[in-house]
Amino acid sequence: MTLLDGKALSAKIKEELKEKNQFLKSKGIESCLAVILVGNNPASQTYVKSKAKACEECGIKSLVYHLNENITQNELLALINTLNHDDSVHGILVQLPLPDHICKDLILESIISSKDVDGFHPINVGYLNLGLESGFLPCTPLGVMKLLKAYEIDLEGKDAVIIGASNIVGRPMATMLLNAGATVSVCHIKTKDLSLYTRQADLIIVAAGCVNLLRSDMVKEGVIVVDVGINRLESGKIVGDVDFEEVSKKSSYITPVPGGVGPMTIAMLLENTVKSAKNRLN
Repeated sequence: MTLLDGKALSAKIKEELKEKNQFLKSKGIESCLAVILVGNNPASQTYVKSKAKACEECGIKSLVYHLNENITQNELLALINTLNHDDSVHGILVQLPLPDHICKDLILESIISSKDVDGFHPINVGYLNLGLESGFLPCTPLGVMKLLKAYEIDLEGKDAVIIGASNIVGRPMATMLLNAGATVSVCHIKTKDLSLYTRQADLIIVAAGCVNLLRSDMVKEGVIVVDVGINRLESGKIVGDVDFEEVSKKSSYITPVPGGVGPMTIAMLLENTVKSAKNRLN
């Protein structure tokens, strides 16, 4: 069994981005990511701090807008509009979740596609579905693909199962795997018999937010397992969606939690931001 070490790979990517940023600065461009946080959700605050720290590590300017949870939707849209027209800002990210009185889809669509470094805008989703590299790809699925590539895992012809059908992970993940030549099944909460799919899979990607959802009796020997889930137990321990101790015994490759997909997600956010800044040269 080989661990897919996202922490080590993300560190390498950050070093490469640091060099790219030095080149951009020599051309008068400073990569800049604007992050908008609405309210005081503890998990969101932690994520935003980690993103700001990661930006600092590789020479990206970080702007954090921490807004009151009672801000109106129009006020938030006005801020995004200002950032859309600010040439010094190359990436805009709105930290989810948002308060109930704010329409998430409207907010995400209001970010101009050329600064949508999360890859959620319909235009970028369209580029992905057409197999074009013109736009930005969603960070978590892109991080998974980079991780698999780094370990020279050939996806062509593989039977892949994705557990979870969210617009953030599951659906774009399925498209990326299809584009790479895999045969893809997407399982979700309505799937009748999950193990019917997972027992045949060469590759399983789990992104459901459910502790121990994938057990060893549900996988075959030599399976590749990517655990996107992040769950905090009452003890405070962070675990994924996979019963790591048992499933790892049958796996050829598996991601740890933490230290697998999480660091790669942030690395891809940084990479998309630098890509956006580099686009200014053209």
